[in-house]
Amino acid sequence: MSSASPNPSLNLGILAHVDAGKTSLTERLLHAAGVIDAPGSVDAGSTQTDSLALERRRGITIKSAVVSFPLGPPEDQVTVNLIDTPGHPDFIAEVERVLGVLDGAVLVVSAVEGVQAQTRILLRTLRRLGIPTLIFVNKIDRRGADAERTLRRINRRLTPAALAMGMVQGIGARDARALAYGSGDAGFRRRLTEVLAEQDEELLSAYVTDAPVPYERLLGTLAAQTRDGLVHPVFLGSAVTGAGVPDLMDGIRTLLPSADPGDGRLSGTVFKVERGGAGEKIAYVRMFSGELAVRDRVPVGRDRTPHEAKVTAVEVFHEGAGERRDAVRAGEIARVWGLGEVRIGDWVGAARKESDDAHFAPPTLETVVVPGAGTDRGALHLALAQLAEQDPLIGLRQDDVRGEVHLSLYGEVQKEVIQTTLAEEFGIDVAFRETTTICVERPAGVGHGYEKDLLPFLGTVGLRVEPAAPGSGISFGLEVELGSMPYAFFKAVEETVYETLGQGLLGWQVVDCKVTMTHSGYWPRQSHSHATFDKSMSSTAGDFRLVTPLVLMDALREAGTRVEEPVHAFRLELPSDALSPVLALLGRLRAVPGTPDLRGAAGVVEGEIPAASLHRLGQLLPGLTRGEGVVESAFAGYRPVAGEPAARARTDHNPLSRKEYLLVVTRLR
Repeated sequence: MSSASPNPSLNLGILAHVDAGKTSLTERLLHAAGVIDAPGSVDAGSTQTDSLALERRRGITIKSAVVSFPLGPPEDQVTVNLIDTPGHPDFIAEVERVLGVLDGAVLVVSAVEGVQAQTRILLRTLRRLGIPTLIFVNKIDRRGADAERTLRRINRRLTPAALAMGMVQGIGARDARALAYGSGDAGFRRRLTEVLAEQDEELLSAYVTDAPVPYERLLGTLAAQTRDGLVHPVFLGSAVTGAGVPDLMDGIRTLLPSADPGDGRLSGTVFKVERGGAGEKIAYVRMFSGELAVRDRVPVGRDRTPHEAKVTAVEVFHEGAGERRDAVRAGEIARVWGLGEVRIGDWVGAARKESDDAHFAPPTLETVVVPGAGTDRGALHLALAQLAEQDPLIGLRQDDVRGEVHLSLYGEVQKEVIQTTLAEEFGIDVAFRETTTICVERPAGVGHGYEKDLLPFLGTVGLRVEPAAPGSGISFGLEVELGSMPYAFFKAVEETVYETLGQGLLGWQVVDCKVTMTHSGYWPRQSHSHATFDKSMSSTAGDFRLVTPLVLMDALREAGTRVEEPVHAFRLELPSDALSPVLALLGRLRAVPGTPDLRGAAGVVEGEIPAASLHRLGQLLPGLTRGEGVVESAFAGYRPVAGEPAARARTDHNPLSRKEYLLVVTRLR
């Protein structure tokens, strides 16, 4: 095992819209650093980071992957832990988990397709999180590439704080070259001063008065503002030919910050979990502070009481491969064995103070898994549980009463990947029902429910349900004395309330709801004369778990619920002469557009559209706009559903009736 003092680390994310050339850039960086002999090809399935057979076949990144390489001269070398992330929107959850471990990022934009919807979402998120970001305009060697147009769109649609660090010669040709600006380029020095002056009063004064500023002072300020996330240097090149990549590598080394060594306390986070050949869990851990060594016993957990685990092995990424070490230090990323029931998002050691809120929208689609003929349901559930370990936002939900498994998803491609993975890795054949939109239910008013000793349940429960503020979630409180019955019975009621609200009157999850226990009662432990304890004469926690759903649903029926569907805020750019047919289409898709903003031959329409209609809009828009229409969207919350969609939800997702529920639980008992 190696224990040599490591170089400073830089944990770098490569992010992009799908097909912008992100994985190809990763290959070119590894080749330029001397880690691999030749860049792999996405089309040929020979890349380092797309290691899954399915990734190689489809030519897309599905799982985030880590690879390491040295950067810079030996006396000033930085170890870059490069994380290649998926570009397809269906796998945005993989990107979300990576963001929290990055020191910096490179956002890849295609010089052919330009700024796309996912590009804007990614940079907006990176800026909100304060992650220093460079932009790489790729594919300058491709026919149709336009560097100037792409740079204009970056400044207009991404950020005005983007600064081109060079120019392209021979754009659109195989031998296209990227030429870096230097100190002798007066136009570049002026643009550099202008951008930096937005955040520097001394430079602003020099810019206004045309006072000379030393070039070294400008470069130092550029590095400082880049590390603060205030400015985004833009490099141009080709991942395929290698043009412009040396300049990008120099920018990564000199403009992005190395990892902070922390305060010495043990603190790391788990951003990926996979299974080894023997079925053991392997956690990918980014260390923020301290040192995690083999045989250390450490607390592991998140939002729950941490469990103690003993580290059995550590593998640090080193020049394209894993290297066994005695320990992983602050700033490094390692694969760690022995962390027991570790989950994605768990902290190892002390938790950091930063917020762990989700960075992207939750999945808005759902499907039901249909096992193939002869499929072992136990094996299926185990396989799905393992997939959910690796991707918690899959949203595995088991309906024990109906014997169904529900999955929440981001899109159809993700569903196909899950189906293929189950078949190839687990030997399990499944199909899926038609994908539906995930709606939610909110209480419309106040409702009450009450049951006392409803046979066969020996327990009294009264509940009140009322609406809570949007985004506040579910809360549970008591209006009865805590000592009026054993604590375990109260706990059983509370836990069952949260479980039951996973499916409301119309079958959707109930959100933003306050539940209060208004009545309680139980039968103490008792027996027949001179006999032992008799369950039929005494209450148990099971009685309260079984009667609580009945009471809660009675309260919801009295309160009434309102179904709400997910909606996206959209921005449409289109030719002005296509405005009328596009507005008509938006009306048919139940969108709510704002007032169009017409700018000569082009126009912009913004508004909200149901998530269920977004895919259809993307399909029909090119035909109405001669291929010139561009739509961007972002999750904007939930809005009430009216008419047919609510009726369809009632048909597809109706829970068991009161009579059906009593029959089922009576048989189970």
